[in-house]
Amino acid sequence: MTSLNFRLPADLRAYRPAISTRLVSHPIFAAMLVGVVSGVLLLVRDLVTTPIIALLYLLPVLLSTTLWGLSGGITASILSFLSFDYFFIPPHYALIVHKPQDVIVLLVFLIVASVISQLVGQVKSSLASIQAREAEVIHLYDLSQSLSGLWDRSRIARMLAGKISEVFGRVQIEVRLYMPSGAIVIREPDGNPSDDMPLTILPLASTRGALGEVRVWSMREMSDAEIRLLRAMVAQGAWALERAALIESETRVTILEESDRLKSALLSSVSHELRTPLVTIRAAAESLHNGAVNRNSPAADDLLDALEEESDRLNRVVADLLNMSRLEAGALTLLRQWNVLAEIADTSIAGMRRAAQDHKLEVDVSEDLPLVPVDHVLMQQVFNNLISNSLKYAPTGTAVKVSAKLTKDGSAVLLEVSNEGPHVPAEHLEHIFDKFHRVTDAERIPGTGLGLSICRGIIEAHGGRIWAENQPGGFAFKFTLPLRWEGSAAPKLPIDSEII
Repeated sequence: MTSLNFRLPADLRAYRPAISTRLVSHPIFAAMLVGVVSGVLLLVRDLVTTPIIALLYLLPVLLSTTLWGLSGGITASILSFLSFDYFFIPPHYALIVHKPQDVIVLLVFLIVASVISQLVGQVKSSLASIQAREAEVIHLYDLSQSLSGLWDRSRIARMLAGKISEVFGRVQIEVRLYMPSGAIVIREPDGNPSDDMPLTILPLASTRGALGEVRVWSMREMSDAEIRLLRAMVAQGAWALERAALIESETRVTILEESDRLKSALLSSVSHELRTPLVTIRAAAESLHNGAVNRNSPAADDLLDALEEESDRLNRVVADLLNMSRLEAGALTLLRQWNVLAEIADTSIAGMRRAAQDHKLEVDVSEDLPLVPVDHVLMQQVFNNLISNSLKYAPTGTAVKVSAKLTKDGSAVLLEVSNEGPHVPAEHLEHIFDKFHRVTDAERIPGTGLGLSICRGIIEAHGGRIWAENQPGGFAFKFTLPLRWEGSAAPKLPIDSEII
């Protein structure tokens, strides 16, 4: 761990004259104040009594202690004592006392003046210490508040350097962070540090070890209080860095756990979805190959239909996996064109006739609706996934309906795929489009749990919104598609035109 080092600035000698001047000037000012009071009292010496003069001489003692500290107060006490004796105790203009009671008065005055200067000096010193502590607490609280909302370590280091520079003024700060990829160096102000050795090097230490260090170059000497405040600020920076490191570790663990959970769910779901059609395909192929079924018989046609259906099922599983990977990677490319919704819906319905042989498919999508700027292939997949999901959960013999209409403000088309299936519990509605989320009959009803999540990704990529809701007597998926694309509305089609 980096050791704690301090050194005095090379130009410390430049500060000694100023310190000496302050030590000499304070007694001089106190003496001048005593002289002014003595001059005023001399003018009224015959009008006031000795006790009153003694009390008035306490004024320069109090003022000197308050303004210039204990040194000024002691100086004023001694000079006031001498002036009181010299100017106001008979015989005048001599430091000689004939009366015993005058000696007592002088001694009492000296004691009182000295005690007052001591007490006032201590109060002033305590007040200065309290104010310094208050300033430290304010600076530390401000730094704590500034660091509390930061989770990135480089931003924490920059904030720490900026706050130290703001508090201490003419200093140069360098914060070094020890990272696995190498050290990160933050300087405040920006630029190269001084060629001199830093005034101090403070480690950014935590329970996890050394996280970095803070180097400080200063053009002036730093007091013990400033060094103490600097240490406290660096300690707060170390705590913030440790918190950020812990959050990063926790985030990595959470991501790994979620990745492992998704991988397990994917393997479980996809393995089932792949195994079932593969078994059917293999059985049908073997039956046709070994002659167990006459190739010219109706049974052979059924096997060929099964091969085609299961191949389509496998193709949908692979397409779902590819589209989900593209959505998560942000690599899904939309080939948008102006399309007729009725044609997309009719194409999807036609492809679902075999799967919907035990249900009724109803379409209510008018050809008079405006053109929509969508990717035809991806939008057809949305219809396929929503209709397929509805068919899985709708009771046999019931209807699955696809409908579309304009929204109230006319800015989008509202589409609905409804069925007469059971209601979904309210707590599942907001998660129904999550990956691998299965609501009911997850073991009995096949599926990868990706179809609805892919629908949401495709709809949101088009600028729309998709949701699910329970309805009287059934359940429905709803989604919107905007009618404007790149700021332009749909083009008007000729009445007799044919859309290809």
